[in-house]
Amino acid sequence: MKVWLKALLLSSSMATVLVVQAAEEILLSGKLTQGSLIRGKAPAGAKVWFNNQPLSITPEGRFVFGIGRDAALNHQLTIVKTDASRNVMPLTFSARQYDIQRISGVAQKYVTPPAEVTERIKNDTRKVQAVRNTLTANTAIFSAPLRPAEGRVSGVYGSQRVFNGEPRNPHFGLDIAAPVGAPVLAPWDGEVLLAEDLYFSGLTLIIDHGMGVTSTLMHLHVINVSVGQQLRQGDKVAEVGASGRVTGPHLDWRINWLQERLDPQLLLTE
Repeated sequence: MKVWLKALLLSSSMATVLVVQAAEEILLSGKLTQGSLIRGKAPAGAKVWFNNQPLSITPEGRFVFGIGRDAALNHQLTIVKTDASRNVMPLTFSARQYDIQRISGVAQKYVTPPAEVTERIKNDTRKVQAVRNTLTANTAIFSAPLRPAEGRVSGVYGSQRVFNGEPRNPHFGLDIAAPVGAPVLAPWDGEVLLAEDLYFSGLTLIIDHGMGVTSTLMHLHVINVSVGQQLRQGDKVAEVGASGRVTGPHLDWRINWLQERLDPQLLLTE
């Protein structure tokens, strides 16, 4: 019978675990709020769509998806099992409030870049977008993350930054203040997709963790790994620096599901 039983929710839409019971269980783990990465488990052999987007799924039925900072709040999962039964599961996410940060003293060339670097910035953007489309069968993302650096949280996901009085795009990472040279560790197992100097983010690493999920580690002082290198969680991959657009040394850690920009802090507090 193609009928969902009552969804069991913990703390309503801010649930860290959602269980929907049908003929077999569908499990979702993650906070149902903007900026969240959701990790799921369907019956083995099932196919899953998030809205109209087909999701990569392991033979055991594990999958991931996420929504961005300002995403709509109403979504749905569609699950088609091996017996061809089709179930649609509505999901309601909560909206978030974000901080406004005003920062002075940023070099004007980074607030309004000179015309001669416009092509470099466009090329940087193309490179980053391309590697974030990587889809591999790595399942590291289903384990708990390791905080990639020690230090004070100096910037949070979603905050709207104003540089020298000029509003800029929202911030999409977790900033960890630390001295130049402090170790930066791989948050999960993965493969290095990009390791180079970019105009805004300085020395930058992008690591694939599988299923479309990547970490970006920015403003580095030294990079200790190279593209194609296989990493284990906790490996030292770089050192904290102050390269790119910064006012002081820190690590900017970002997580993406494909092109969706997600909040690393939510994963650390699950």
